[in-house]
Amino acid sequence: MATRVFMAAGKEPSMRAIAQEAGVGIATLYRHFPTRESLVDAVYQDQVERLTAGARDLLAEVSPATAMRRWMDLFGDWIATRNGMLDTLLAMIDAGEIAHARTRTELLTALTALLDAGRAAGDLRADVTAEDVAAALIGVFTVAPRPASEARAARLLDLLMDGLRPAR
Repeated sequence: MATRVFMAAGKEPSMRAIAQEAGVGIATLYRHFPTRESLVDAVYQDQVERLTAGARDLLAEVSPATAMRRWMDLFGDWIATRNGMLDTLLAMIDAGEIAHARTRTELLTALTALLDAGRAAGDLRADVTAEDVAAALIGVFTVAPRPASEARAARLLDLLMDGLRPAR
């Protein structure tokens, strides 16, 4: 529930709004998450796990190119959720409460797995790095933030996928 609230929020939602969306009282929310930071940490870690597990799961289910495109949507969800908790998240990173470098490594590893599988299948270009794709994704979601610009983001992601395919 909190993930959905953070994703839809233009600015950081109140703990009361999160509790209301979850259908619980504010005291119940605070019993589980005594601080905003503890809630942000739980949501952030859950989203990172969804991205890393998502790459593995998608590769087991669909072709590497399809997995890459679907993973891009998961990345967009992560960015949208992160934006809804950005002030708290940045403060936590500055305080060393969240290991930003570790998260970056985990996400680049997931992207590398997708790219490697795509290269092996002949679906994705050999000269593209995980860092290239990550930078492109950040650019897409900067100019087409979700959920407000969902259609534009989808078009841009499709264009990015076209650019990731090897020349025929």
